[in-house]
Amino acid sequence: MEGDLFPGLSNGNQVDGKVLQTFQKSFVQVQDILDQNRLLINEINQNHESKIPDNLTRNVGLIKELNNNIRRVVDLYADLSSNFTRSMEPSSEGESSGILKSNGKANSKRIRSG
Repeated sequence: MEGDLFPGLSNGNQVDGKVLQTFQKSFVQVQDILDQNRLLINEINQNHESKIPDNLTRNVGLIKELNNNIRRVVDLYADLSSNFTRSMEPSSEGESSGILKSNGKANSKRIRSG
């Protein structure tokens, strides 16, 4: 698919399409929030440098918005982590369902007993 965030994994047989869509949607949401934060930070800095009382008062609301956005990003990353962990859990058939390495082999580590 053109424009995908994961072009090397979108051939259909390496990653479940629904999992990939969920990741892509979350990353787009995060990027949108980070872009918004950049604009907020620029406005906060300009208001601070102006030293105009109304602008400094406005910064209180802008900083609250920035903090809420940061919380949203943290929540999105926590959800992404949880979803990724679930997608990597073995299926009921005992196979690993999730991302495969580019060589087609499952990305797993052997656990030593003893």
